[in-house]
Amino acid sequence: MLTEKAFRTQDVLASGRFDCWREYVSQTYVPAEVDSDHAADFAASQRILALGAVQLWTMEHPPMTLRRTRKLIRRSDPELYHLSLPLRGTMRLTSPDHEAHYEPYDLVLHDTSRPHLMRAITSHGEGTILGTGLFVPRKLLPLPENAIDGLLMRRLSGREGVGTLLAQFLTQVARDSSSYRPDDGPRLGTVVVDLLSALFAHALDADTPPETHRQALVLRIRAFVQQHLHDPQLTPSTIAAAHHISTGYLHRLFQREDHTVAAWIRCQRLERARRALADPTMRATPIHAIGSYCGFPRASDFTRAFRTTYGIPPKEYRRQAQHIAE
Repeated sequence: MLTEKAFRTQDVLASGRFDCWREYVSQTYVPAEVDSDHAADFAASQRILALGAVQLWTMEHPPMTLRRTRKLIRRSDPELYHLSLPLRGTMRLTSPDHEAHYEPYDLVLHDTSRPHLMRAITSHGEGTILGTGLFVPRKLLPLPENAIDGLLMRRLSGREGVGTLLAQFLTQVARDSSSYRPDDGPRLGTVVVDLLSALFAHALDADTPPETHRQALVLRIRAFVQQHLHDPQLTPSTIAAAHHISTGYLHRLFQREDHTVAAWIRCQRLERARRALADPTMRATPIHAIGSYCGFPRASDFTRAFRTTYGIPPKEYRRQAQHIAE
């Protein structure tokens, strides 16, 4: 079973349920002001599943508001992207310069570093709000933050395309969490980041005027690479074919980047392996299996590349990371 934290206000005395809920939300998410007209008898529950550095949450609760102020941001900010997928009820998000309304199966992204007010509202006589979503460290997404900024608080569909894949994945993992092992968590987290990156790249490409199409294509290629890092056959030629462009044009696209295409793929594979080696939940995973999953089918090639990049072999890196964690 995946590593899980769960909380139900029904397990607390009725008189203290709402106070316990407010405290729990601030501890598991970020410090926030939480209010509700149903505070007198607040029946709510939340589950948080560990998917490596990514957290998958599900929540059911009465109507409530959650306010993230500048003062609370200065107090504590884990620098997370928060993706919400309402399943029942509606949600309204307000920021200093924007307001938007979301229906079930709309995907909505916001940032813990920015002030906002969230109102969760029931509709059509429903008693509670039900939703799921993600807490994702900003540094995990392979897309530039200034590009993702344009997607904050924007309605992204969870009913079609990549949005459907992501919504189905979140709900299925939450529903079937007992069928996975704890060491499956980081692998599932990698899938989540890949799907999220693909969704964002698609959304950015759809809005891109012709004069900046190059940047959108590079973003889409980066997301594609993240999804296929495990494939040892991932090469510039296969990437170009998947995007219906020539290999020469692919290389020209990356001339303005910091690395060649092949070098960037290698860097991404090694960085994914480095995170996996440092992850306490993957201690039992053999090093050669991590290397293979990150696109290095030969253990000797993986060890050589890792030592060249990080100065020490993967076995020693894992030992040092575990020592620091303890």
